[in-house]
Amino acid sequence: MSDSHVTDEATDVFMDHRELLFGLVYNMLGSVADTEDVLQETWLSWSGRGTEGIDNPRAYLVRIAVNQALQRRSVITRRRETYVGPWLPEPLVADDDGAEDPVLRHESVSLAMLVVLESLTPLERAVFVLNEVFRYPHTEIADILDRTPAAVRQLAHRARAHVHARRPLYQAHPRVRREATERFVRAALGGDIAALMEILAPDVTVWADGGGKRKPAGLRPVHGRDNAARLITSYAARRGAQDMDLHYRRVNGDDAAVLFQGDSPYAVMVMDLTPEGDQVSGVYIVTNPDKLTHVYKDDDKAEEEA
Repeated sequence: MSDSHVTDEATDVFMDHRELLFGLVYNMLGSVADTEDVLQETWLSWSGRGTEGIDNPRAYLVRIAVNQALQRRSVITRRRETYVGPWLPEPLVADDDGAEDPVLRHESVSLAMLVVLESLTPLERAVFVLNEVFRYPHTEIADILDRTPAAVRQLAHRARAHVHARRPLYQAHPRVRREATERFVRAALGGDIAALMEILAPDVTVWADGGGKRKPAGLRPVHGRDNAARLITSYAARRGAQDMDLHYRRVNGDDAAVLFQGDSPYAVMVMDLTPEGDQVSGVYIVTNPDKLTHVYKDDDKAEEEA
């Protein structure tokens, strides 16, 4: 068998599993750039090894990618130590026509859930993503992580208890979520303080991630309805948000708002709702331009891909 044939076969197998690998790694890291780096490292390891003698390429690739992602967590942790202001995951934004990023075809993990996952240990997060999101059994996870099934079950129990204590078990109907999202955006961008106070939950929290490059808020999350409403309305007025181009998109599987300044993405706003869906319990605003490089207007994307 020629080297080129081996390389072509390895490439085909890798591409068949790339969507799965991206979903696993992104949900472990919350960063598209770091995910792409991990997939590149996985590809180099895979292509150097070749497919010969590997009975289960999917399991082999998942093992490489997950363990590469665990190593990458230490790099991300060091980077976070010097990050300016609140840190949010990099949003995955669907196109205007509803076409989703391939990873969003998997069982989506919301931006709010990714924030909760940041509080887990790297191993707990890996186990949670593999088990709860991608439905891997504990025995397979044990093989991937080189741990005993008993150790994996313990990690899974801790992670599940931690997440369920911070996230509601039941979510509102998507139509209800969409209506609440649009109500919030109209009130926020229109400066309607009364409407904003009505839709914000009393214990709402606003996270604003500008990375020190844009300043939608202070260096810490803002808690409470009064503080949140004051922050959101003053920021919208100061930045002229009413004059920006508003698009409703799906972000990490949830309805959200994307603001464009001219042709450039300026902010992604994701709202976390109460279980009933009638109030906003969390607002996640990403304005760091480094985290918006994958966000396009339709015409921009079409032109770039032409």
